[in-house]
Amino acid sequence: MISTEGAESGGDQPCFRLEPLNTHLPGKAGDSHLLFGDMDTTSKVTANGVQDIEDRILRITGYYGYYPGYSSHRREEGSESHADTPGSEASEEGKSYQTCANTVLKVLGGLLLVLCVSSSWVGTTQLVQLTFKSFSCPFFISWFSTNWTILLFPLYYGGHVVTTRDKQTPIQKFRECSRLFGEDGMTLKLFLKRTAPFSILWTLTNYLYLLALRKLTATDVSALYCCHKAFVFLLSWIVLKDRFMGVRIVAAIMAITGIVMMAYADGFHGDSIIGVALAVGSASTSALYKVLFKMFLGSANLGEVAHFLSTMGVFNLIFISFIPLILYFTKVEHWGSLSSLPWGYLCGLAGLWLVFNILVNVGVVLTYPILISIGTLLSVPGNAVVDVLKHEVIFSVVRLAATCIICLGFLLLLLPEEWDSVMLRFLAAFKKSEEHGEELTDSSIHTRSRSQANGAVSIPMA
Repeated sequence: MISTEGAESGGDQPCFRLEPLNTHLPGKAGDSHLLFGDMDTTSKVTANGVQDIEDRILRITGYYGYYPGYSSHRREEGSESHADTPGSEASEEGKSYQTCANTVLKVLGGLLLVLCVSSSWVGTTQLVQLTFKSFSCPFFISWFSTNWTILLFPLYYGGHVVTTRDKQTPIQKFRECSRLFGEDGMTLKLFLKRTAPFSILWTLTNYLYLLALRKLTATDVSALYCCHKAFVFLLSWIVLKDRFMGVRIVAAIMAITGIVMMAYADGFHGDSIIGVALAVGSASTSALYKVLFKMFLGSANLGEVAHFLSTMGVFNLIFISFIPLILYFTKVEHWGSLSSLPWGYLCGLAGLWLVFNILVNVGVVLTYPILISIGTLLSVPGNAVVDVLKHEVIFSVVRLAATCIICLGFLLLLLPEEWDSVMLRFLAAFKKSEEHGEELTDSSIHTRSRSQANGAVSIPMA
């Protein structure tokens, strides 16, 4: 640095002296270099014999943190960072591959789940009609099958113990899932207040569905039950103030049209119109159950749903058991001794119903909810195949048209809310790709014509 020293006595003029510039590397004391020293002896030479100008400049300017070979070290770090780039790209490719693999597995699992949901619902519907041949007591069947939902929470807890490392006791898990009823958990007042209306709607849905199966074929009842999707939209639009969608209004109109055509198929008289009314009533109570669940309980996870369904099973066993007894003593639904009951059909029916509920609730968590809805819709052609092959049912043109209209409306209701914007983006991208292809074609034609004008000859490849 530049220092100023005072003049000695005698009037000497002040002079300036250059001091050496010390640049120390931490941990290497004693290394010093002159600002204007012999640069040729202190400069580094690179591996190819060329002087490293950057090192000299850094040393002259006193760059903080400089040490000999600094620039070459920086270049080595840069080369190492560039060497690490392919590895990072490989890791990103691995992550994208893993994501694609997970998506494919999720879709394949969803398709398998669709078949299982459809098969379980078809089996339940067909087994009900087989049971009616020897035991025509629909309310007792509904009550007996609903009692089996008590097993849902124990089955969920068993799956939790098997698949989770952080184990919880049954009481801890029960209290955790009870938060669906409120912050204080489940009390007797909340148990009656929240469970009673849903249990009544659940029982009505099943009972009306079974009554409809006594009047109509399984295909007609399953097709009419698909109208519950349209009723859910209408109730959500009116009660929950959900977004208005024109395509869903069209789907609801199609569902109503299919209902009217189904009732008209046999001329608005006899068992047909009663069966249609019962099936539509079952779809309506199912839609009301779903809308009220969304309104009061909101979105629930798998454990909370299992807890809620088991709670409804307990309510059904305690508070609704008197209704089958009343129907028995009034001989509305009369059966003989308990040993004469078709326990094989009853247990098989209740087991399939339980499997259907498990698949629906687990499938919503593990895969896409739309696939579960498609599985319910596929029960219509599944029941039709069984009715034609086993029961030799002949469907009229009006019934087939009504079934197709209801199914088409059901599919329209599965469209997402942003389907119009997605479709517009897809059409714009498709149009842009077509225009790009036309530009490439025009440019190739222009190039070919110009080459022909210049006397060029194109040789076809063998």
